[in-house]
Amino acid sequence: MKNKIAFFDAKPYDERSFINTNERFGFELKFFKPHLSADTVQLAAGYDAVCIFVNDTLSAPVIDTLLKGGVKIVALRCAGYNNVDLHHALNRLPVVRVPAYSPHAVAEHAFALLLTLNRKTHRAYTRTRDFNFTLNGLMGFDLYGKTIGVVGTGKIGREAVKIARGFGMKVLAFDSYADAQFAKETSCEYTTMERIFAESDVLTLHCPLTPETVHMVNEKSIAAMKKGVVIINTGRGKLIHTKSLIDGLKSGQIGGAGLDVYEEETDYFFEDFSGSMIEDDTLARLMTFPNVIITSHQAFFTEEAMSAIAETTLNNLKLFFAENKRPNEICYKCNIAPCPKETAQGRCF
Repeated sequence: MKNKIAFFDAKPYDERSFINTNERFGFELKFFKPHLSADTVQLAAGYDAVCIFVNDTLSAPVIDTLLKGGVKIVALRCAGYNNVDLHHALNRLPVVRVPAYSPHAVAEHAFALLLTLNRKTHRAYTRTRDFNFTLNGLMGFDLYGKTIGVVGTGKIGREAVKIARGFGMKVLAFDSYADAQFAKETSCEYTTMERIFAESDVLTLHCPLTPETVHMVNEKSIAAMKKGVVIINTGRGKLIHTKSLIDGLKSGQIGGAGLDVYEEETDYFFEDFSGSMIEDDTLARLMTFPNVIITSHQAFFTEEAMSAIAETTLNNLKLFFAENKRPNEICYKCNIAPCPKETAQGRCF
């Protein structure tokens, strides 16, 4: 009998990718458009596994209902897991993820935001479409020789470091697990957050969202940054306190912001609101700034990444059902992934 998998927040591109990849796995797939939440969790009753994305909610009540409905495992088709109640899932419901799909995709998008913001190609495109070929207001700066602060040097952050070095930028890096060999190979320098704030012309965020990193960009840290700093965030929205960001933009302390994520994105990103008003005044305010670019959590969205996500997700489920293995299970004990003491089962306990 085929194992049945329920997908939530499923978009047409999810369906195409997973249906094509599933030809090699043979699961029974069902795609639901709504997000997983306490209001929709009953749809998963009778399924062996549930597959969710970044805006789905795996809270304690949802976990309990999934278990009552016979769900044996939850597979995240993403790397982040801040939407999961890890402590409640412990010893109740295994949760596996995709630790890496295409770090190149996300790192490249970070620099696409930076280059667009800096050289104002989005404004130039609109201007020349109206046959306006003036250059007023389009001046940028050379990336060469500038200092970039890379916060988080996991798989994505490392690619960002390499790209920055390709532009001839000086790279200051911060990570809880500094890698001296990587620093030597790429000529980057691990240092403190205080120095990164003080010296960086560009700040790019590639760290996970944890209790320690929530609102790491806030009123105090912005005040400590180099005046005119450009902030790029392709990590998690809540790394930035949005009101403080707006205040920094208004004062000129922040020279620009390229955001692929937003702390209250759940109700808006991946959906079409072009024919209606949005009720989020903060998001609406952000979009009025000429030196802010917002993309809708699309940094991961390449053909290669989508293929890798589907492959890893379905393989996670195959290993679980066929061999009771969980190689990409989140480590609940450490509350991080990957666990620094990772075992064959993906946990340190």
